[in-house]
Amino acid sequence: MTEPAALEAFCAFFNKLDNTCTEKLYEVYTEEVIFSDPLHHIEGRVALERYFSSMYEHVKQCQFTYHTHQLQGNQGFVTWTMMFIHPRLAGGKPVKVEGCSALTFADDGRVARHHDYFDAGAMLYEHLPLMGSAIRWLKKRLV
Repeated sequence: MTEPAALEAFCAFFNKLDNTCTEKLYEVYTEEVIFSDPLHHIEGRVALERYFSSMYEHVKQCQFTYHTHQLQGNQGFVTWTMMFIHPRLAGGKPVKVEGCSALTFADDGRVARHHDYFDAGAMLYEHLPLMGSAIRWLKKRLV
């Protein structure tokens, strides 16, 4: 059974993650980790390190607020709100995205599988100059 400290370490790590500390992914993820979200599917810690490095290259700030934490056996689940600032999105203003992470922990407490669920439109597409206007218009029409 995974200890609650493993889930807490995962959450703490993400609130320290920026373009300078991706080399510490070995502390949280196994070598063979499988990571997926609505935009990516990545296999292996080296590939995940490259992904996080490129993703955080231009991010000015990123902070997570964690809500629900659950752990049963080696399966973990956490809901969160991410606030980030990227100069090319939303005119450089803060963007908030609600999401959750489903995690599978290895016997050593590191993450072997990480699947994030969030609205990719709320994170990215709605904040692009031309596409954002069209998506916001469409959402209003559907409501």
